[in-house]
Amino acid sequence: MTSSVVISGSGLWKPDHSISNEELVIAYNAYAEQFNQQHKLAIEQGELKPKPLSSAEFIEKASGIKSRYVYVKDGILDIDRMRPSIPERLDEEISDQAEMALHAARDALKSANKRPEDIDVVIVACAYTQRSYPALAIEVQGALGIKGFAFDMLVACSAATFALHRAYEMVTAGTAKTVLVINPELTSPQVNYCDRDSHFIFGDVATAMVIESADTADSEHVFEIMSTKAVTQYSNNIRSNFGYVSRANDVDPFAADKLFHQEGRKVFKEVCPMAVEHISEHLARHQLGSNDVSRWWLHQANINMNTLISRKLLDRQPTLEEAPIVLDTFANTASAGSIIAFYLHHKDLQSGDVGLLCSFGAGYSIGSLVLKKR
Repeated sequence: MTSSVVISGSGLWKPDHSISNEELVIAYNAYAEQFNQQHKLAIEQGELKPKPLSSAEFIEKASGIKSRYVYVKDGILDIDRMRPSIPERLDEEISDQAEMALHAARDALKSANKRPEDIDVVIVACAYTQRSYPALAIEVQGALGIKGFAFDMLVACSAATFALHRAYEMVTAGTAKTVLVINPELTSPQVNYCDRDSHFIFGDVATAMVIESADTADSEHVFEIMSTKAVTQYSNNIRSNFGYVSRANDVDPFAADKLFHQEGRKVFKEVCPMAVEHISEHLARHQLGSNDVSRWWLHQANINMNTLISRKLLDRQPTLEEAPIVLDTFANTASAGSIIAFYLHHKDLQSGDVGLLCSFGAGYSIGSLVLKKR
């Protein structure tokens, strides 16, 4: 009989720097006022739209976000720059994202009571990678001294759950014994800090998980992966267009459409029912209902989205203990959000308790795992 596959450890790393809504608004409003003054004539003639002002209250009401961690704070609040100032590293130096990944990886290895020599596959999965190759996962593998193989995955905000799916399948198939999944989400370089409706959304962070057979797991908090479920459906409503072809397109790499942008209302309207259906069908596979779930580790993009999905599933408002929220201090951390929620809110569960880990994002893409505390 094949042993079950488990999550035996998790890791989290957050940057030293944080930016509050108030700090962000002061910088954005100063930029907006400067823009409106510099382009006063064009605005009056209808050639340009004025930049609307923002407020901390608007941001919190629209998203539930109060602050966010950033890898580099310098430059973001400079109204003459409005983007982080990240010094370029030499080819011989470790890359920014690999450094972030190593912090989270080591935390996860410690949590799982594993050493680098116990790992035979590394997956780095995130919304953005800072280069095409060599793979960040192979760089991390080398830095940790791990044998075997490694690869990168990009599935926007579902990258972490989709990578966990791959890890689960590899351990189940016997092609890997222990897999290290890492999510170094360096999102701040793709944020348009000049746009009122999106400048507050993202934060930087790194998370990690160790997946292995239950037979080899040796840690205090182990969760059986009962099953995984994924779905994708093409949508044009969330985009980030900058890429290596932009150089050949002769376009402005700082143009708004090259950075993260979305049709937020459409996303909300379309993704929420899609997520409810996906989760309900996944639980039904195990003859489980929403009330059988002790913990909901949901994607952390928007408080209103999480609230609506939870209400549809439970027919009531969930408690913060049932469906913990971390986006208030971390903001939207792309694929890492649900992993942060798990990392911070899993140790109190009892043996036999069921939890649902789920992400949803651009693509559209939704990935979920039904977990049971051993």
